[in-house]
Amino acid sequence: MLPGIIKIVIERKRQMASKAKNAQLDVKKQLETVDKQFQTLQILNEEGEVVNADAMPDLTDEQLQELMRRMVYTRILDQRSTALNRQGRLGFYAPTAGQEASQIASQFALEKDDYILPGYRDIPQLIWHGLPLHQAFLWSRGHYQGMNIPDGLNIYPPQIIIGAQYIQTAGVALGIKKNGGNTVAITYTGDGGTSQGDFYEGINFAGAYKVPAIFIVQNNRFAISTPVSVQSAARTLAQKAVAAGIPGIQVDGMDPLAVYAAVKQARERAVAGEGPTLIETLTYRYGPHTLSGDDPTRYRTKEEDTEWERKDPLIRFRKYLEGKGLWNQEMEEQVIEQAKEEIKEAIKQADAAPKQKVSDLISIMSKNLDTNLQEQLEIYKEKESK
Repeated sequence: MLPGIIKIVIERKRQMASKAKNAQLDVKKQLETVDKQFQTLQILNEEGEVVNADAMPDLTDEQLQELMRRMVYTRILDQRSTALNRQGRLGFYAPTAGQEASQIASQFALEKDDYILPGYRDIPQLIWHGLPLHQAFLWSRGHYQGMNIPDGLNIYPPQIIIGAQYIQTAGVALGIKKNGGNTVAITYTGDGGTSQGDFYEGINFAGAYKVPAIFIVQNNRFAISTPVSVQSAARTLAQKAVAAGIPGIQVDGMDPLAVYAAVKQARERAVAGEGPTLIETLTYRYGPHTLSGDDPTRYRTKEEDTEWERKDPLIRFRKYLEGKGLWNQEMEEQVIEQAKEEIKEAIKQADAAPKQKVSDLISIMSKNLDTNLQEQLEIYKEKESK
């Protein structure tokens, strides 16, 4: 009897081993499928050469020049904002150098009536959508006039809570759908934002209600100091769209034409009633996470910085435009000088803003103040008058 039992045990072990091996093969096939499904969209390589003519967006020469102008301007804005912060003339600031293609080209693909719900690094998109530059500086200083949004400008204040803008965007997009508008709501977060619950709730809600939303994940490699490889076992962040039943696209975020093409297509899908899209842009922030004490040299290597600097979106796009005879050094210098002058004037405007008072903050908390706030308002008005 014992030999029979031994045979049964051996056979069961063999069957279990066979199942385990088959399961491992299935997992390998699944991962290979993911790799094929989420290949990176690229149009311009690092040398500014067209490697995917079929995906080339329909942009005029003037539009190409304007996109380059905005990217150069934004790089100068980042440099000047960093200097102003170190002089004590700005408050909170999150550097944007390296992410110009991801930020500016995505906004360039929008229409004026579209809604932008930004994270705290996404100030350039707000500026190019219509936010006056001096107000962006006031926002950095924490002044309430910084987000006194002009009438007709469809933007929301930068979200500080990581990923919260994804839920807000789903709600705004649902409102657009219910009102029958031909606009979209677009939002941004970093790679770290995809680890937040709000990220999943936002894309799930948007997918379930098929709302006109575009969700962009700017994968700049680090959530503050945590590399993306430690944040998630997912081979791409774009594939997280699968769970929400929406399309996910991975794009070379240092290639402005690829970013523009992906966002333009996502917008067309959204206004056609086909629902939201998740776009992962592979990019890199050259500076620290913010200028509030972060030191990137503690968690990034010089080799890594050098590798990504070779992919610089400005260099890549400049080479492409120069090859078409659409850009030259003189044109770039003009943009740089213009940016410096306008930034200089904008900081003067910000300096001239009235000093912020507690009563100002209380008075704008609600259209109709409740009894407690009204009492506090009167108390502070009396204090401030002395």
